[in-house]
Amino acid sequence: MSDIFQLDLPAQVVATQGAASLIRELQNKHGEVLFHQSGGCCDGSVPYCYAKADFKVGNNDVLLGYIENAPFYIHSAQFEYWKHTQLIIDVKDGNGSEFSLEYGCGRSFFLDSRVFSEEEYSALKDANKI
Repeated sequence: MSDIFQLDLPAQVVATQGAASLIRELQNKHGEVLFHQSGGCCDGSVPYCYAKADFKVGNNDVLLGYIENAPFYIHSAQFEYWKHTQLIIDVKDGNGSEFSLEYGCGRSFFLDSRVFSEEEYSALKDANKI
C-alpha cells in the first residue's frame, strides 16, 4: 500500500466541534491528555479523558487514532466489537464520570458511532487497521 492510500483511510475515531473545544480546554489546563474508551463497568461505555502521565496504556489497548492530537485507545476485546464503526466523540451537558478530567465542568464526553460503508471497511482491512 502506498502512503497516499493510507492518508485516504477513514478515521476510526473523530471528535465533534464541541468535543474538540473541550479537549483543547483540558489540554490547556492539564497538559497532554489521552482518551481510553471504557469497557462499561461503571459508567456504561463512555470515553474517559486522562492526563497522559496518569494513565498506563496496556498491552491489550489498541490505538484508534488521535483527536485534537490526543491519542485515543480502546481495549482489544472491545475493539473487536466496535471495529466496523467509526467512533464519534461528542459532548453533552452534565458532569459525567468522576474518572474523567472533564468532571465538574458541566459538560461530559459521550460516544456516538456510525457503521463504516463496505468500501471504508475494506480499505481499513486492506491497510491492516482492523
